Amino acid sequence: MKKILLGLIVLLVTAVVAFFTIVPVVVDGRMNSVVSPTIPDVSPRASALHRTLFVADLHADELLWGRDLLERVDRGHVDLPRLQEGKVALQVFSVVTKTPRDMNYGRNTGETDNIALLALAQRWPSETRRSLRARATYQAERLQDAVLRAGGAITLITSRDSLEAFVERRGGDPMQVGALLAIEGLHALDGELASVDVLFAHGYRMMGLTHFFDNEVAASAHGVSQGGLTPFGRQVVQRMEQLGIIVDLAHASPRTVQEVLAVATRPVVVSHTGVAAVCPGSRNLTDAQLRAIAANGGLIGIGYWDGAVCAPTIENIVKAIQHAVSVMGVRHVALGSDFDGATKTPWDTRGVVVITDALLKAGMREDEVARVMGGNTRDFLWRLLPEAQAHGR
Repeated sequence: MKKILLGLIVLLVTAVVAFFTIVPVVVDGRMNSVVSPTIPDVSPRASALHRTLFVADLHADELLWGRDLLERVDRGHVDLPRLQEGKVALQVFSVVTKTPRDMNYGRNTGETDNIALLALAQRWPSETRRSLRARATYQAERLQDAVLRAGGAITLITSRDSLEAFVERRGGDPMQVGALLAIEGLHALDGELASVDVLFAHGYRMMGLTHFFDNEVAASAHGVSQGGLTPFGRQVVQRMEQLGIIVDLAHASPRTVQEVLAVATRPVVVSHTGVAAVCPGSRNLTDAQLRAIAANGGLIGIGYWDGAVCAPTIENIVKAIQHAVSVMGVRHVALGSDFDGATKTPWDTRGVVVITDALLKAGMREDEVARVMGGNTRDFLWRLLPEAQAHGR
C-alpha cells in the first residue's frame, strides 16, 4: 500500500511539474510555427536596401507565451535577437487577455476562457484569475521588465518625443529595437471606463476594441450579434481619443468598423488583416472598407498567416499588399504579421527581408517599399502618439 501511495505521489508531482514547465513550451511550439525555419536567399539589392529601412510590424503576441523576450529560442516567431537579425526597428507587442474555447472565425461567445489555464500554467499573479485588466497590466509589466534588463537595446515607445528620440538613436545603432504596447479586445477594461486610463498609465498606446467575441464595447467579426459600437463603446472611443490612444479595428464587425469611422476624430489602424478581394473571409477588409479607412487617414497592416492571405506564402502576402496599395494608396499600407498569435507563418521575424525582396521583384519602387516596410507606421505613430511622455489623467 505504501508503495502504491508513493507511486501516486510521484505521478502527481511529475504531472504538476510537467504542467508548469513542459506544457506551456509544447503548446507554444505547436501553436506558433513556421512553414520553414530556413530563410530564403534574397537579392543583393534587397539585402542592401533592407539594411537602410525603418522596418516596423504592427502586431505580434509574444508576451502571451511566457518566454524571455531577451533570449533567443527555437520556437515561436519573435524575440529580441531575432528582431535584431531581421533588422526590425519597431515591434508592436499586443496583449491577449481572453480567448474562447474552440476559437473560430465564424461564431464565438465569451463564456469560456482559454487564457485562464495558460496563465495558471505560467504562474501569473493570482489577481489575473479574476480580472482581465490584471492580465493586461501584468503583461505590460513583463515588457517593461524586459526593457529594463535589455541595457538600452529596447525602447518602450509611449509618445511622439520618445519615438523621435528612438529614431535618432537607432540611426547610430541599428541593433536597437522600439516596442509599442497594444491590446486585443477591450473586455480587458472589466467593464469600467476608468480602466482606459489605467491601461494608458501602464504604457498602452493602441487598443483593439474587440477580439474573437462580442464584448461590452463593440461587436466582433467573429461574435454572435454582428452589431456595432455600444453606448459604453462610444464613451471608450472618446476617452481613447482624448488620451491619444490609437483605435485598432482588427477583428471588428463590419458594423463596428462603420460606426467607429463615423465618430472617429483621429485616424484608426487595422493592425493585422487581409483583404477580401485576395482572400475572402470574415475578418478581411472589403475594398469599400479599405477606401473608408484611407479616407479617415488610417493604416492597415497586412498579415502573414492563412486567415489573412489564405496560404502563408510570400506570393500571397505580396498580392495582398499590392491590392491594398492599389485601392488605398501606398501611404496607408503596412506590415501586421500576427507573429506568435497562434499562427503558422512562412518564417519567423528574421525573414521579413524576404518581403523587401519580393516587393522589389514585383516592381515596387524603393521609396514605396520603404513606406510599406515601416515608414508608414513610423509616420503614423509620429502623428498620433501623445506629444510628450504622459500618464493617465
